[in-house]
This record gives sequence, C-alpha cells and structure tokens, in this order.
Amino acid sequence: QVQLVESGGGLVQAGGSLRLSCSVSGSTFRLNVMGWYRQAPGKQRELVATSTLGGDTNYADSVKGRFAISRDTAKTTVYLQMNSLKPEDTAVYYCNVYAGGARYYWGKGTLVTVSS
Repeated sequence: QVQLVESGGGLVQAGGSLRLSCSVSGSTFRLNVMGWYRQAPGKQRELVATSTLGGDTNYADSVKGRFAISRDTAKTTVYLQMNSLKPEDTAVYYCNVYAGGARYYWGKGTLVTVSS
C-alpha cells in the first residue's frame, strides 16, 4: 500500500520560511510526478508546485520566486521550501504523487499558518 507522510507545517510570521517534506513508501511504480497542492478555508484545492522525474518543475504564479520544489536522489521524497511567506499562503498543504496510469495518491495534509 502506498503511503505518503508529510511533515514541516506549522505557524510562522509573515516573511518567514518553512520547509515541507513528503516521503513516499510502498510504491512499485516510478513516481513520475510529485507535487504539492493547497486548500485554504472556503476555497478549492489548488496546485502549488510539481516536479517530474526528468527534473521539470511547475509553479503556481502566486508562489513563483518564493517557493522551490525539489526531490531527493532516490526520487521518493519531495520537498517544498517556502520563503517570504504571506498570510494568503495559509492553507492545508497536500502532497500528491502520480505513478502512471490511474495511480494518483494524496497525503493527509499539513497545516501552514502564516500570521500577519
């Protein structure tokens, strides 16, 4: 069974930084795309950033230049370095993995709260 374990959320002041981690275990397929989504209260879940096995990355316009996604050498852990955080970045952040076909997996989410 595929498991995603997220960590790194918390409370931070505006302008601060946090680093999220998501480790994936149990998959027998390559983790083609790993990424982060977020959902703020009363809003729909939205893409934050993704990273492919080939090293391509994609970011939401709202986080470009402030957030950076990366993967470990084993390609089973994905990180999200979040700098210059703003109150509007407050949300539950979810790790997402696509392993080909219909194999999409989600983490349980980690709460990021940015105070003004």
